Amino acid sequence: MSVSTAGSRSAPAFAIALLSVAAFASAANMRVLDPLLVQLGAEFHVSVGQASIASTVFLFANGVFVLVHGPFGDRYGKMPVVAIACVAAAVCCLMSALSFSLGMLAGARFLTGVTSSAIIPLAIAWLGDNVSYERRQATLARFLTGQTLGLMTGAAMGGALGDWMGWRSVFWVLTTIYLVAGGALFAVMRARPDIARPGERATGSMVSQMVGVLRRPWARTIIIVVALEGGVFWGCFTFVGTDLHLRFGLGFAAVGLAVAAFGAGGFIYVTTASYLVRLLGERGLVLWGGTGLGLSFALLAVAPNAIVAFGSIVLCGITFYMLHNTLQTNGTQMAPEARGSALALFALCLFVGQAVGVPVAAPIVDHYGAVPIFWFAAIFLPLLSWYFAGALRRRRMVPA
Repeated sequence: MSVSTAGSRSAPAFAIALLSVAAFASAANMRVLDPLLVQLGAEFHVSVGQASIASTVFLFANGVFVLVHGPFGDRYGKMPVVAIACVAAAVCCLMSALSFSLGMLAGARFLTGVTSSAIIPLAIAWLGDNVSYERRQATLARFLTGQTLGLMTGAAMGGALGDWMGWRSVFWVLTTIYLVAGGALFAVMRARPDIARPGERATGSMVSQMVGVLRRPWARTIIIVVALEGGVFWGCFTFVGTDLHLRFGLGFAAVGLAVAAFGAGGFIYVTTASYLVRLLGERGLVLWGGTGLGLSFALLAVAPNAIVAFGSIVLCGITFYMLHNTLQTNGTQMAPEARGSALALFALCLFVGQAVGVPVAAPIVDHYGAVPIFWFAAIFLPLLSWYFAGALRRRRMVPA
């Protein structure tokens, strides 16, 4: 599907809202168990470290199995696969709520990661099929509202519900959200069968589709940039909370607010994205986003107090999504006839970047604190954004 034909089928606003709800549940699932590990340890008579396997297996499955869902979405339709994934994730969350051992909970969480990993990349790919390129970045930003709120509130929701009604209540709530989103998506597809049909299909097997995407120079550029972005950004930002605790003596509740401040910055971006896209354009968003990330990490490195640090975290959220949303938008156009496979590769490389970045940064933080890695991010991320802005200029892609 070319840029000019994308969006020939109109995308119902209600369907986009439902996809955003599903993305909320999928994103919240990533962090929802973090504040509940002590409860899990007490429930199953294990240490907190042992209980953390319930989080680890979810993140692993969520990162790896996306490669399977992408080609399925291309072949059978992205919206149907997302709807089925929502229902399947609801069943897996129900299994988590009913778990009577840590092994059963870990198995249910692994299956939840397998199923829910389809939702966000295939939803983005579906938007690529159904929204014209000139409107796509602003539409993707609206869709990101759900994902951003999920990341921002996942841990808080888990902590509050777990403290109030016990850890199992978290999974009952997630089960309900997944079921509502999945059931409503099936209803929308019944009313609008055209939006459920697959777009132009790539030929060949799953492996050949992936190889076909990687053979394209522009696709390789985007995938490399997103892997580096994910590795450097998340490898450094993961230790912001630790730095605030050690440098400024903040309690863990305040550290949680710091993480929420990043989500608040992301929410500011998604609510102003339409204006920013018109004002700055793609290259402007990339340049200002990368430069703003450099400034954010520099401020974190030299922050004299927690107030300055909090302000830099909000700026970090705004500018990260300026850059990342532009990468996502271009990711939807890497291989228009195989968007599901292309976005699966995009998501996998982001995950791999994070998986590599954190352990690389960890020993530096252990020996020298977080300030050196903040300075590295302050230099590297602007350079990466300037490189990508130059690649956009050279490509000179003109939307329909």
